[in-house]
This record gives sequence, structure tokens and C-alpha cells, in this order.
Amino acid sequence: MPVLDLTALPAACPPGTAWLGLDLGEKTIGVAASDTSRMIASPVALIRKTKFTDDAAALFRLMDERKISALIVGLPLNMDGSEGPRAQSCRAFARNLDRIRPVNVAFQDERLSTSAVERFLIEELDLNRKRRAGVIDRTAAAWILQGALDRIRSQTPLPPLHGEGG
Repeated sequence: MPVLDLTALPAACPPGTAWLGLDLGEKTIGVAASDTSRMIASPVALIRKTKFTDDAAALFRLMDERKISALIVGLPLNMDGSEGPRAQSCRAFARNLDRIRPVNVAFQDERLSTSAVERFLIEELDLNRKRRAGVIDRTAAAWILQGALDRIRSQTPLPPLHGEGG
């Protein structure tokens, strides 16, 4: 599995294919998907972790159903930018997926994503703790994926609008 720099990912993927974003937690995997134009990320699913092979099978089913060409995995860096045990666990998850089936993977810094999403769910949507628990991980995955899509888009010039340019 090629682990790619985020900016190299679009060239490695067929055009018109969607990507999945993953928020890897201790007990769950939050999953979000982009649209095929890779403009918008939306929460999709929550995989409750059991054993790795079952978790990978559930993830690969989602990838096959949506014709996914890459995974954006949230990388929980420490506030100083260093990698701790949780980040190493995310990298190991990606390596272990490769042993089952190769897939393009890039990592996206996810510092503060869960707290930002939780704040949004409380302040903007007024969700109580029980309802937040059901949506926070997949919403965090969408936050991670959207951040990656925005970052790539900011580094890629947009094509001219119809009728513009020479």
C-alpha cells in the first residue's frame, strides 16, 4: 500500500472516485466519504471494533460499495507535532490493512478534531451527551476528510469556468 503525501494522492487515484476518511478510536472507527468530485465530506458509518480482520472486512465492504480509491486516516499528533502511541497505532492499522489488500493511504493531522466536532454538536446542534456519542466519531471522520480535501484544493488551481480562458 503506498502511503502517500496528501498532495500526491490525487495523482495516484483515478478521477471521479471517492475517498474515505477514518477516525480511528480505541473502540470505534468513524467513517466519512467524499463525493466523487472530492469536494464535500459526509459522515457515513461507525464501525464498532471487534477483531482486526472483521474491522478490515467491514471497511473493505464500504470501500467496494462506494468504489473508494483512497483512505485519509486521521493522525492524532501530540500538540507539539510529535507522534505518540496513538499515532503509531494509526500507522500500524494502515500497514495491517496492506497485508490484506493494498489501498492508497494518506494521513491527515487530526489534532483537536474531536473537540472541535464535540463543541459544534453542543453549541450549534444542542445535542445531549447520549446523542453526541452516536455521531461524534463519524462526524470527526468527516472533519478530518474535509480538512484533507480543502488542503489539496488550496494547492491545486481550479479549472477555468465554462466560457473562460483561451
